[in-house]
Amino acid sequence: MDSGFLVLVREGVLLVFAFTASLLAAALAIGTLTGVLQAATQVQEQSLGVVPRLVAVLAALGLCGPWMGAQALRFAAACLELAARGSP
Repeated sequence: MDSGFLVLVREGVLLVFAFTASLLAAALAIGTLTGVLQAATQVQEQSLGVVPRLVAVLAALGLCGPWMGAQALRFAAACLELAARGSP
């Protein structure tokens, strides 16, 4: 295998982790907060836990979306450059 290919695979995996970490962190923070509030008030409605998490993930996606798009575009350009070079 070409070392450039391995570098791109490694970078791709790290990029996926970075993309998902921001969204999961938002869901975890809001989920924990709503869980504590539900436990304190003893209101156990399912939609009170799901809707705020969904809104938090969408807000995080809106905030991180431009960065994610730029990183994905840079990664795609690197992949295309490697494909254009071909194998030695």
